[in-house]
Amino acid sequence: MAIDGRDRLLARAQLETTDEPGVALASAIRQLVADAGVDRALVTRVMLGTGRTLRRALDDRAVQRVAVIRIGSPLTHAVPPLAAWPAALRDAVSVGEVLVGGGAEYDGRAAAALDEPAIARFLGTLDGHVDAVAITGIFSPVAPDQELAAATVVHRELGPGVRVSLSHELGTLGLIERENAAVLNAALAGAAQRLAAALEQALRSARIAAEPFLSRSDGALMALRFAERFPVLMLDSGPANAMRGAVHLTGVDDAVVVDAGSIVTDVGTVVRGLPREAPSSAEIAGIRVGFRMPDVRRLARDAAPVALAEAVDRAGADLGSPPVIAVGRSSALVADRLPRIARVLRPATGDVAAAIGAAVGEVTGRADRVSADRPDRRHEALEAARDAAMTLAVHAGADPDRLHVVGVENQPLTYDAEPVVRTGVTVAGPPV
Repeated sequence: MAIDGRDRLLARAQLETTDEPGVALASAIRQLVADAGVDRALVTRVMLGTGRTLRRALDDRAVQRVAVIRIGSPLTHAVPPLAAWPAALRDAVSVGEVLVGGGAEYDGRAAAALDEPAIARFLGTLDGHVDAVAITGIFSPVAPDQELAAATVVHRELGPGVRVSLSHELGTLGLIERENAAVLNAALAGAAQRLAAALEQALRSARIAAEPFLSRSDGALMALRFAERFPVLMLDSGPANAMRGAVHLTGVDDAVVVDAGSIVTDVGTVVRGLPREAPSSAEIAGIRVGFRMPDVRRLARDAAPVALAEAVDRAGADLGSPPVIAVGRSSALVADRLPRIARVLRPATGDVAAAIGAAVGEVTGRADRVSADRPDRRHEALEAARDAAMTLAVHAGADPDRLHVVGVENQPLTYDAEPVVRTGVTVAGPPV
């Protein structure tokens, strides 16, 4: 899809997902440029939603082999690394897991010294090829030094070319979810590199020098180099893109969005223009990762009308009689009347709502900090989280001069006898 500077649709092309990514991308870009009569020199940005491509890599077990290191003994023996993973995916990804001494307290103080010799011994005993290493430490988002030191050991033992995925760079505080995300991130590194190379080759072939951005699971954007480092953040980006596109096309900020695709129908809610987040930790391929993802109810495309009506009713239960925005290739199959729904909106270009959502998205950054539940410490945590979130957003490709805070959360925790609180800050800005 090609749009102009005022977000008006100029042309569209069908991306054939059965083709190799490079072939499909090159064909779609050539068609868009030709159909819209676009001057290639005027193309400033290229946005791509890739969650389905990377999800297929997981489903097909086309993943890299990962050594898993957790820093946290003796505090984290209760749940071993990857304990809750589906057996088949764990066998495809992991070449071995180890728990070594180290870790931090919630305020960043060291809980124990990092056991570097244990890491070296573990790496020396691995049987089989290691493509990447995932490293996770207790409270490493506020104290990343031990993860960084462990990465140094990995490169010393396995060589500088081994990919290392550090959990603190993925942001969430929960240990298990952050560890899972770090391992998935390492496993998807090869698929992400192939996708990035295909996109860059397609742009070179079309003689387009624009900066590429890719969609995150929450519908935000990130620059290609950042996305290549953190492919796990791209998984399942389609629903959020469709919801953001639906809002953009209609100007309606509070609604139920029905994205009726060729295979599945996703039902979600937008509140104040943003996709409502799932109340619990997100799951990808049966693995909890703790990311911010939309609360989506997924149905088969040919689900009975009553099932769709029930999903819509649950999604909009707290909005009174909200409108429904029907988008997607099969949106014509959504009934004109639904129980307790004010009206059904069908934007003229709703079949490409997901592409439009990706095109108009912002770049975001999010960071968490934990502090004692006192006004002075909460203020310090808020400032630290905001600064860290802004840094992340800039690294992801946001314009540093146009950042703004879009969300602040404060959640009491029970990690210590003294009351503590987690402060989370999300910032956003347009692509640079």
